[in-house]
Amino acid sequence: MREFTGYKKGINLGGWLSQCSGGNFTEKHLDNFVTESDIAYISSLGLDHVRLPIDYEIIQNNDGSFIENGFRRIEECILWCRKYGLRIILDLHKACGYVFDDESCCDLFHDRRLQTIFIELWKEMARRFGKYYDIAAFELLNEITDRNTSEEWNSLTAETIAAIRTINTDIRIIIGGYENSSIEGLSALEKPADENIVFTFHCYNPLIFTHQSAYWVKNMPSDFKLKYPDAPAEYRQISHKYFGEIYDSELNYDGKIFDQGYFEELFSDAVNISNKYNVPLYCGEYGVIDLADTESTVKWFRDIHNALEKFGIAHAAWTYKSKDFGLTDEHYSEVFQEIVKIL
Repeated sequence: MREFTGYKKGINLGGWLSQCSGGNFTEKHLDNFVTESDIAYISSLGLDHVRLPIDYEIIQNNDGSFIENGFRRIEECILWCRKYGLRIILDLHKACGYVFDDESCCDLFHDRRLQTIFIELWKEMARRFGKYYDIAAFELLNEITDRNTSEEWNSLTAETIAAIRTINTDIRIIIGGYENSSIEGLSALEKPADENIVFTFHCYNPLIFTHQSAYWVKNMPSDFKLKYPDAPAEYRQISHKYFGEIYDSELNYDGKIFDQGYFEELFSDAVNISNKYNVPLYCGEYGVIDLADTESTVKWFRDIHNALEKFGIAHAAWTYKSKDFGLTDEHYSEVFQEIVKIL
């Protein structure tokens, strides 16, 4: 399998230029949530890249015009990464007309005006940041949700990639599929347009473990607790009690207990697609909510990491700080160094 060179192990910078609480991107927040010292620290941990989620409001108005201050902050982060020997992925986490965690906001796939705004944004990104192709990559859009938009998404990615390539032919471009960048969603992506395309997926399996007690998960009890590992049959029984059959597909594993083999089996379809198209793979998000016990969390990280390493899949943990998954937050303090060694 062809590897995504230079992006072997990284971490997300969620919550800085994206998903700010209440959408309130104050100058105080932008100045302090991530600073140069954070990039230096990440480099000191032995990681090789960061994934930078960016909401369009930072760099683009709803009429398509651009916001200079947002571009300045992105370039500043790129230069910090160069200074400390890191690479960076610029991930459009939210676009004008599309929000991955709001089912009512998906007009991007059907509205030509919004598609034009989207394409023009990526052309501007290429004009400004394409020159950093040796340390930067573009991720067109975070977590497409509805599989019924796959045809429209393929059409939009093809047009956007072609537009970027008129400006820069070298920067690597990352795309994912439906159901929040699921592995299954990769099967709906079309053959890569060129050799600088990367396919991405996210992995939070089993979700009832990694998102236990999460307030945003439908029907999730606030006091729901689960250990890892455990027998798949036990997970299925618990899952049926609270969620019905919705998570059955991700709990199907013949092993006696969830382990590295579970993730190897899970990733095998992605690897087959990678080999079919000779396209690198990138697991752009994986992690455990800070409501899970840390002993279970470490075991989960070890199993998924070993499977990613076995197949040579590049990866970035979710996330550096805050957002309920922050690895540098107090919850993880006693096991942080252990997790870093695993990443």
